[in-house]
Amino acid sequence: MKINFDSLKPVYIQIAEAIEDNIISGVLAEGSASYSQLIIARELSVNPATAAKGINVLVSKGILEKQRGSSMVVANGALDRLLKERRETRFNDLISMLVLEAIKIGLSETEVADKIREHYEKLEGQNE
Repeated sequence: MKINFDSLKPVYIQIAEAIEDNIISGVLAEGSASYSQLIIARELSVNPATAAKGINVLVSKGILEKQRGSSMVVANGALDRLLKERRETRFNDLISMLVLEAIKIGLSETEVADKIREHYEKLEGQNE
């Protein structure tokens, strides 16, 4: 988990997004224990209250839940909720920014699609 302390994005939001990324990538599975606020605070050299705030963002979204007698765990259905949220919001925002930039610099829809295909091929080749 890495945090950019120079970012305009608050550290607690970066912590929440890093945990989300770990759920999406399979590092944290549904039903498994998540990171504790003390481990996050120690690993990232942040205040435990900041780590707790990041965790609480995910609790309020139903991504993490407190399991009695245990620590925070990844909620059942968390992966599906995260994927749905990212598809509906973050991905659409990225596409909108991409299209607006393409229009500004004079790229056609075909040129944009070709560039996307090139990047897919390049990145898929790296994952093999």
